[in-house]
Amino acid sequence: MNDPGRVLILGSGPTGLGAAYRLQELGVKDFQLLELGAGPGGLAASHVDPQGFTWDLGGHVQFSHYSYYDAVLDLALKDAWLWHERESWVWLKERFVPYPFQNNIHRLDARDRERVLADLRAAASARTGAGRPANFGEWLRWNFGQALCELFMEPYNAKVWGCPPSHMGVSWMGERVAVPDVARIERNIQENRDDVSWGPNNRFRFPLHGGTGGIWEGVAGLLDPSRLSFGCNVVRVELDARVVVLEDGRRFSYDTLISTLPIDVLSRICDPLPPEVRRAGGQMRYSSVHVLGVGLRHGMPESLSKKCWMYFPEEHSPYYRVTVFSNYSPNHVPEGGGYWSLMAEVCESPTRPLSTSDLKGWTLKAMRQDALIPPDAEVVSFWHTRLDHGYPTPFVGRDELLAQIHPALEEKRVFSRGRFGGWKYEAGNQDHCFMQGVELVDRLTLGRPEVTYPDPNRANSGIFLTKS
Repeated sequence: MNDPGRVLILGSGPTGLGAAYRLQELGVKDFQLLELGAGPGGLAASHVDPQGFTWDLGGHVQFSHYSYYDAVLDLALKDAWLWHERESWVWLKERFVPYPFQNNIHRLDARDRERVLADLRAAASARTGAGRPANFGEWLRWNFGQALCELFMEPYNAKVWGCPPSHMGVSWMGERVAVPDVARIERNIQENRDDVSWGPNNRFRFPLHGGTGGIWEGVAGLLDPSRLSFGCNVVRVELDARVVVLEDGRRFSYDTLISTLPIDVLSRICDPLPPEVRRAGGQMRYSSVHVLGVGLRHGMPESLSKKCWMYFPEEHSPYYRVTVFSNYSPNHVPEGGGYWSLMAEVCESPTRPLSTSDLKGWTLKAMRQDALIPPDAEVVSFWHTRLDHGYPTPFVGRDELLAQIHPALEEKRVFSRGRFGGWKYEAGNQDHCFMQGVELVDRLTLGRPEVTYPDPNRANSGIFLTKS
């Protein structure tokens, strides 16, 4: 086994914990994990508000492409899981349409349905022998046609990304966007049949206690506690000296640095770094996310009793997605009868600025308009947090910038991975991120090639990885 020397890990989200777990499993003795927060989880942490409602930092669920990852989570939480069949929907023109929207246009009114179907057929014919689209906006029109794009695809994607689809690349979609099968859609219309089985998360599990953050508290609990340091704000990385400097003046030396900090932040605090590499880091694009938790009592609509999450493309509502979070576990709400909860996500970006002066009022008004909160429901809690780095945007030119940044860092024994450390949304789920940490450690110690970060399409192709 290769000796990585003293390993320092920045961040205790899934990637950092995956790296730490694998180092411990392999018997590497000299490693330390530094975390800014008071506990583990990063963007996958959970919080309990003063009224006793549990909230995640966004709509997380557990589904996996890796048997190794599943085994670690089983070890961390034992059998404290609940399994769910996904029920996700789109709310449009005062009706719910099952997800994927394009497979269920039989739910639309006749005029919209016929327009969408005609354009889907035309798009399928036009694709024959055509070249490849240059950006995501072109890809949407190329696959879905004008009517469906105008009705749902374009407004929803602009709302969730805070970025025009024409500014986004085409290498990231993979299993994230269902390409339309016109014959299948025509059968669904003829049979008036809901088609909801598409996608890797059509069945998922969720912790019985603690929200998503309970998973990562459990994984952290598998580690030697002396290897975890919390409340550590990294302000500088001295590349030549191989030293990480904290805000309080403490200095940590390393031989190998594994960073899960956002790569734009990392490139700003590393010194010395070539100017062109620092500029590349500064060009990374992302959106911020406001997570809004609405704790309620009484009046839960029957229409929400089995729903998991819903998408909202229309502009009257601030949110792009709302999760019926109390449906994931009864322990997300206070003890006593009648409590339930909704968790909304709202995008903010330079091209989609957000006024937060009355975000609470706007959200509650829209939830009532969108048939989420009935008149007899009592709002007993409203929880709000802002994630500065919410989504890493897969923008046009992203891969070229990353190709400048990573070699410069790795030449100095700094390895950047994770949702924002790697900046690949297509490999940014919790299982992907955990395995990025595991696979990087295997590369550094065992000489095994990484798979998930360099080849997300292969990683998303099925459960294929086991470790020994």
